[in-house]
Amino acid sequence: MLKRATLALAASVTALTAAPAVFAADLPLPPIVEPEPLPPAAPSFSGWYLRGDIGITNQRLDKITSSLIDQAIANGDTVSFVNDPEFDSGGFAGVGIGYQINPWARVDLTGEYRGKTSFSAFDTYVGADPAFVGSNEYEAMKSEWLFLANAYVDLGSWHGFSPYVGAGIGASRNTISGMRDINTPNGYTSYGGDHSEWNLAWALHAGLAYQVTPNLALDLGYRYVNLGDAESADMVGYDGNNDSVNPIKFKDIDSHDVKLGVRYTFGGPAAEPDPMYYGEPAVVKY
Repeated sequence: MLKRATLALAASVTALTAAPAVFAADLPLPPIVEPEPLPPAAPSFSGWYLRGDIGITNQRLDKITSSLIDQAIANGDTVSFVNDPEFDSGGFAGVGIGYQINPWARVDLTGEYRGKTSFSAFDTYVGADPAFVGSNEYEAMKSEWLFLANAYVDLGSWHGFSPYVGAGIGASRNTISGMRDINTPNGYTSYGGDHSEWNLAWALHAGLAYQVTPNLALDLGYRYVNLGDAESADMVGYDGNNDSVNPIKFKDIDSHDVKLGVRYTFGGPAAEPDPMYYGEPAVVKY
């Protein structure tokens, strides 16, 4: 009798402990919620860069004049230039520092030295008295220091190539040296020493950059730049004669420049995001 009672009690305990487990097994498991994927890292568009450029100039000017030329024209003389006054092409080199604001906008400050170029012109004159005729041959050298604040718009990138346009404004220190005016009929020559003056300068840019590495870009560019005016020192005859203040004035100098440059950006692009990692599933306790 005791044995049967013990077996019945054990069976009851087993049934009672097994029932919750069977019931729990019938419940659905909670869904495993995976974390949202990490967003890709944003490209590092903003950053400081250094630049260096070399190039060649194709310079022009509107006209040359002086107080004596103006006086001759006012007196009824005819002054005609046989050829347009012109400068030879020259070279320049410059450096700058800039900042990439975003994928399409950047700004920089540049300074450059534009080397000496030769100037030549030849005019003829006929006075109100037809017997008063002659000609003048002009020679000089010109150079500049040019400083610009520039802004650019990058127009996208295709296989590492990025076209751009831009504009700049600043100042140019224009220097005329070795000025000579040779009056051919009488052999009288006057000279003007070195003279420099500051002028407002402005520029328009267009070009194509190629991204060699994440930090280094090559830049082939065209630039139109207006350099303002320039003038020689006062012209003095070889005999020391100087009847009036008479510098030769160069009006509205501009240039079509072609340049090749490099830009080095500090920092480079942002690092790639780490592979997504999902931790161990959460354990739900009941």
